[in-house]
Amino acid sequence: MVLVLSVVGVVSGGALVGIYRYAQPRIEVNRERALRVAIFEVLPGTESHETIVKEGKAIYKGFDSSGRLIGYAFTGNGPGYQGTIEVMIGVDPELEKTTGIEVLESVETPGLGAKITKKLFRDKFRGLVVRPLIELIKGKPPEEPNQVQAITGATISSQAVIDILNKTIKEIREILK
Repeated sequence: MVLVLSVVGVVSGGALVGIYRYAQPRIEVNRERALRVAIFEVLPGTESHETIVKEGKAIYKGFDSSGRLIGYAFTGNGPGYQGTIEVMIGVDPELEKTTGIEVLESVETPGLGAKITKKLFRDKFRGLVVRPLIELIKGKPPEEPNQVQAITGATISSQAVIDILNKTIKEIREILK
């Protein structure tokens, strides 16, 4: 019995290693593709982009067809209700307003927290003022240009996205000074 369990364990482990080695390069290619698509999603009107790396953070500068700077895109991540949320954030050249967000990774509750990936929620972040900070409000429509209404039943996930944006935009401001 010990011999059979050992053989099954070795074969299973070897199969997992083989599948991982086969799939990992494809996963990286797909992740890079999703990242490129997200840059163009969060910076509407962008025709090309340039990557700069400062202090270990990749910042993407988006340009229109005439070479004019449209804005900056960068990723941010933080804890959500069930796991890490990773978001691509687009801001204008002055770092005053968002141009959009795209959720790159999320394992929030299906049907509730997963609504942060839906267009209806993401559209709330177009033209949102980011100074002093983005605020989350519950149960009523936003009254200020820096406010976003929480998703009913997914307040923690909504707040997590706001926290990620506030933290990451602050970091990027410091880096780009």
